[in-house]
Amino acid sequence: MKQLIRLILAGVLLCPTIGSMTSCSEEADCSMAERAMTNCKLYTIDEDGFVANDTLDSLTVTAFGTDSVIINNQKEVRDLTLPLRYTADSTILVFRYSRYTTDTIVIYHTNTPYFLSMDCGYQMQQRLTNITHTTHRLDSIHITNNEAGIYGQENIQLFY
Repeated sequence: MKQLIRLILAGVLLCPTIGSMTSCSEEADCSMAERAMTNCKLYTIDEDGFVANDTLDSLTVTAFGTDSVIINNQKEVRDLTLPLRYTADSTILVFRYSRYTTDTIVIYHTNTPYFLSMDCGYQMQQRLTNITHTTHRLDSIHITNNEAGIYGQENIQLFY
């Protein structure tokens, strides 16, 4: 009887220990696996040539040729975080400021897949090469950093 009690106590103590040791495995750190985004900030240039931060009252951004709405009627816009297409070398975005005023921006970029790990798979490095745009409300665009990233570094300056 004493051996049975010792066997049961040993089982109660050893089973959780052995179970936790065998079930624990390293989790893949896929923190670098976030999708790289293009970060834009809005600026204005006054008559004296002074550059200042700008704010748009309202903005809707859609991906051209799709039904994707990236930003839906956001108010007091100071900066934007925009995705780039993985399947093409250009991304066309439509900026709608009001019912009748829009600008179209075409961002040309290269997509380079790279292998991150077995657990995380492949990721896409995206590098901006050129930008064209209409000038209904937008005056000019300047690329400040070619690499789209996950850390929020400014890539594009939009001048209104």
